Amino acid sequence: MTNFSITGFLADVWQQKVYPASIRVEAGIIRSIDPLPAGAAVSEQFILPGFIDSHVHIESSMLVPAEFARLAVVHGTVATVSDPHEIANVCGLAGVQYMIDNGNTTPFKFYFGAPSCVPATIFETAGATLDVDDVEALLQMDEVKYLSEMMNFPGVLFKDPVVMAKIAAARRLGKPIDGHAPGLRGEQAKQYIEAGISTDHECFTEAEALDKLHYGMKILIREGSAARNFEALIGLLHDHPEQIMFCSDDKHPDSLVEGHIDQLCARAVAKGIDLFKVLQAACVNPVLHYHLDVGLLRVGDRADFILVKDVQQFTVKATFIDGIEVTKPEVMQQWNAAHKTNSRQAPVNNFHGSPIKPEDLRAAANEQPTVPVIEALDGQLITNRLDVPASWLTTQHADWLTSNTDRDILKIAVVNRYHPAPPAIGFIKNFGLKAGALASSVAHDSHNIVAVGADDESLCQAINLVIARQGGVSCCKGDANASSLVVGLPVGGLMSDEDGYAVARSYTAIDAMAKELGSTLSAPFMTLSFMALLVIPHLKLSDLGMFDGDQFALL
Repeated sequence: MTNFSITGFLADVWQQKVYPASIRVEAGIIRSIDPLPAGAAVSEQFILPGFIDSHVHIESSMLVPAEFARLAVVHGTVATVSDPHEIANVCGLAGVQYMIDNGNTTPFKFYFGAPSCVPATIFETAGATLDVDDVEALLQMDEVKYLSEMMNFPGVLFKDPVVMAKIAAARRLGKPIDGHAPGLRGEQAKQYIEAGISTDHECFTEAEALDKLHYGMKILIREGSAARNFEALIGLLHDHPEQIMFCSDDKHPDSLVEGHIDQLCARAVAKGIDLFKVLQAACVNPVLHYHLDVGLLRVGDRADFILVKDVQQFTVKATFIDGIEVTKPEVMQQWNAAHKTNSRQAPVNNFHGSPIKPEDLRAAANEQPTVPVIEALDGQLITNRLDVPASWLTTQHADWLTSNTDRDILKIAVVNRYHPAPPAIGFIKNFGLKAGALASSVAHDSHNIVAVGADDESLCQAINLVIARQGGVSCCKGDANASSLVVGLPVGGLMSDEDGYAVARSYTAIDAMAKELGSTLSAPFMTLSFMALLVIPHLKLSDLGMFDGDQFALL
């Protein structure tokens, strides 16, 4: 570890002023910060604390932690508050340990949570269960800083014994508890927060967020590849700077290449929000709330900071973690080599699905006049329920319900990945495909295979491509002789251990193919991955059938 000094315009979040300064680093620690006199030579750069993603599922990047970090540091991110809920639903404790071990091959600062809801619900088939003892064992680990998002808010409100025991374990160990309560307001929000839940990243409106802020909750402003709440919530940062953080939640590899928390900082400053309030949300609040071992540009802190060209666009010149300039090419190369050695030693997966046939995807017409249809909403995890005339879906054959591309109502299927079982079938609007199909083993929360297609043959082909790879995302054009693309995700059926930039390029290509087939969604595969997420209303599909999120029951 080298000793060095660096000059620039220091953005001091504690004194709330920017001034020319020299920083001296020894053994990874900031030993001195000296203001420079007027006229002194100063590098044309700004020195800021490193950015922190305050809530992210690394798995949604389709990259293992080491590769996620390589892409994130170039945008000034030095740490994440990472919820390993996805890999835990697939592989249990072994999956969480894989994430910790892989992250430890890098200088990046990953801080993990203990997943609170594995499985997420009883209305889907997951690959693992984490009971109270498992959760408490994770919470006792140094790398585990908090209890991950408590999605079972009805369990909190009705004081389910298992839910309350997990919350009690976190409180006993002095670790924060993350929330997940979309739409919860008023007295119920108050009860949820009083149980010990300290954050929420699921607010869709400013009114909902204000309700929760009023009761003392911290609000995470989320801007990911599918769910985007920045525009609705950013105004809150003016008046509540101590209670706001930034997060991505779920970010696909192509959008991670483009930017991370740096983009939210630039957008916030462009809206006239004070620089130091922005840095408080992006850098300071996560460290204080989750008790992270991340430096904040004080003497004696770890040397975790970034150099940027300006404080409007936040274009990153260099990122330092524990005094190591991690954005140097030679450091990135060493880091990549260490990760590859580790990841090849201990891959994890849980995939036992069998290939299907087109006839397995038939949906019989019945005598009911309407069919429930999921309405996907671009940029949102929430969906609507539509009840459409059955006649719209029986134009080709009176005995079977089929996709209707003219009305943009397509068949959706969820196939159990953990053991052979009949697919669950439903219908969905707003995917826009005119031909072909998409499939993915990234399907929150249980990560069975979810697929949408214009016809049964295409659906079958896309699903079987994923099964053949033991996990991945696929797109086929609807013609047996036409091209298809698949991105294999052999780590848990969720992640690739290949070079992150190469995975991003492959994902960009398959995303483009989906849009060539007619999808108008900004991120069709990310949206697809949430169509089996039962804990977000209103209508979703699990491997056990269509699910009503308002009644919290299978239809």
